[in-house]
Amino acid sequence: MKKIYSLHVRVLTGLVFLLAFVASCKKDSKDVTPAAPTNYATIGLYEYANATNRRAYVPITKVGTVTTAYLSIFDTGSTGMTIDADGLLPASMITSNGITVTGDSVVVNGITVTSQQATISYGGVGGITKEYGNLAYASVVMGDANGKVTASRIPFFLYYKAVDGITGKTLPTHSNDVFGVGPGTSATSSSIASPLSYFKLAPKITNGFKLAMFNNGSFSTTTPTYVSGLLTIGLTPNDLSSSGFIMHPMLTHSGAYYPDIAGTINYNGTNVAAEILFDTGTPSISILEDAAATSNITTLPAGTNVIFTTANGFSYTYTTTSNYNLTQVERPSYSLDIRTIFSIDFFISNEYLLDYTNHKIGLKNN
Repeated sequence: MKKIYSLHVRVLTGLVFLLAFVASCKKDSKDVTPAAPTNYATIGLYEYANATNRRAYVPITKVGTVTTAYLSIFDTGSTGMTIDADGLLPASMITSNGITVTGDSVVVNGITVTSQQATISYGGVGGITKEYGNLAYASVVMGDANGKVTASRIPFFLYYKAVDGITGKTLPTHSNDVFGVGPGTSATSSSIASPLSYFKLAPKITNGFKLAMFNNGSFSTTTPTYVSGLLTIGLTPNDLSSSGFIMHPMLTHSGAYYPDIAGTINYNGTNVAAEILFDTGTPSISILEDAAATSNITTLPAGTNVIFTTANGFSYTYTTTSNYNLTQVERPSYSLDIRTIFSIDFFISNEYLLDYTNHKIGLKNN
């Protein structure tokens, strides 16, 4: 700079002006508030209901190079995406005994199908639905013309048949496609995690998702209804600190994190310490586990108040009716499951957040 000052006045004057301009710019830049981090994406889901069951679906519109139009059950109670091989692979590769794979893997329609076979089970006592298939990899488009995102080369379970646990019959193709967004990895394969956990996020955005409150009026008995803005991928610092969610640590079993938290259930004057799963994949009946119950399984009558509280300060109260907030009480020795499960009805009255990175669940009343 001193060398420049030795030049004649015209240059110096221009330099003074330039320095003043730069100083002004620097001052202004200090006064500009950095833009708040934004979530990766927000998309809608489809809501559907029949006489008693309610479902939320994610549209799957492309797998590998195959354009599709499948609705996958949005499931906070399981981990990993499963999808029927019908329509994705040539019919000649799909047999009643499995998917034909030569060698360790084969690439068809942009889908890598491995020779690793497995079985996935859903449900509980009285009806366990099973899917049979293989570990696969592909890019997947989640969402449709209303809003979509693409996950590049994610692992998922490609099944060739699904068998109903009650009737023993093979289910129609793509009727049991599942979009499991729980934490950790699938019990079927440690290679499979939530499809929402594979997005490359910006700095200060935490790996996870949040659900807006489901719209009860949009559950339809005739056709799935699109509801915008329900699912947000990626969590901002504000989501985790200032937006009203009450955060709870996930519980662990054998060192693995589960989408369960501790709380207390009160029904008919009885208090029960509980491990609670909030499950969009349970379509109608909440299940309260009570080791002191007088029978293996009991349906609470309409008009029963159920109160759920946590030590962190969250509380939720609902009343059973003849077709809404249906609730059963089970003995764990009968169900072989210690978890109390709140069905999809919980999400009609509350917001939900799952933080994959810090292993926490956020709950928010509405």
